[in-house]
Amino acid sequence: MKKNIVKIVSGIVLLFGINAYASTPLVDVDWVKANSCSDGVRLLDIRNPLDGGSRTDYLKGHIPCAVHTDYLKGGWRGLVDNVPGQLPPTDKIAKLIGDLGIDNDTHVVVYHHGKNALDMGSATRVYWTFKVLGHDKVSILNGGYLAYASNEKNKIEKGNNKVEAKTFKANLRTDMMATASDVKKAMGDGKTVLVDLRPQHQFIGINRHPKSKRSGTIPGSKNLPESWMTVNGGGKFRDKGELAKLYEIAKIDPNAEQINYCNTGHWASVGWFVNSEIMGNKSSKLYDGSMVEWSAKSDLPMESATNF
Repeated sequence: MKKNIVKIVSGIVLLFGINAYASTPLVDVDWVKANSCSDGVRLLDIRNPLDGGSRTDYLKGHIPCAVHTDYLKGGWRGLVDNVPGQLPPTDKIAKLIGDLGIDNDTHVVVYHHGKNALDMGSATRVYWTFKVLGHDKVSILNGGYLAYASNEKNKIEKGNNKVEAKTFKANLRTDMMATASDVKKAMGDGKTVLVDLRPQHQFIGINRHPKSKRSGTIPGSKNLPESWMTVNGGGKFRDKGELAKLYEIAKIDPNAEQINYCNTGHWASVGWFVNSEIMGNKSSKLYDGSMVEWSAKSDLPMESATNF
């Protein structure tokens, strides 16, 4: 009887896998193998030079039925108020998504190169973009393309997949976003944790982003480098137990209200994803402007252990 139930459940998952997994933040290689070409599913290959990949790599080989989109130059991020890498105007990003053959009923699965935590940030940033636009049917392939391609038995498709444009309607969730004003208020509210996802050398003020005007961090922040979030700094997330231990080491309550930031919202998206989607803290927010915006405002305080 038990075996029959398992077979029935397995059959339902295969038949209705889209709905069964639509709200799962992470999917594995087996899920992708079973669903990459399913109706209602769109795989986005976002490999780019930042993570050691490119459109050329996509053309040479990709997961079946995936379409390529340029994370760096395709319109996912833009210059807003002189701050690079920001969320573009809603109408522009909605058109970009629709042109990729995605509508509001599409389950989107994003995959990065899978080399390191830096390119994981490409996947989490695109994931956050969908979420902040009101689209919950989105997942990340844990481990990225390398996890899929590491098994030579997995089918690799070559060439370009052309898709028919669809209409995607955005419903901006401002409650997931933090502004500089929100961060300033949170500094003294006694309940919100400001989480700096940058490397320690930037957090303590030794070095800074080329576009940052000042070194250091926002006063009272806790440092949780994004490279901690993945296994050995690679392209696969650590499990929930290990992540909880890392929050403990960083002296951060994973269930407290959080504002995650970095330089321009790339690394911060890794921290937001871990806290919101893996740890389940739905009060977690992302400060898109991050340190590049904050450091440019001379009236906003900063602290540095070095004063360089």
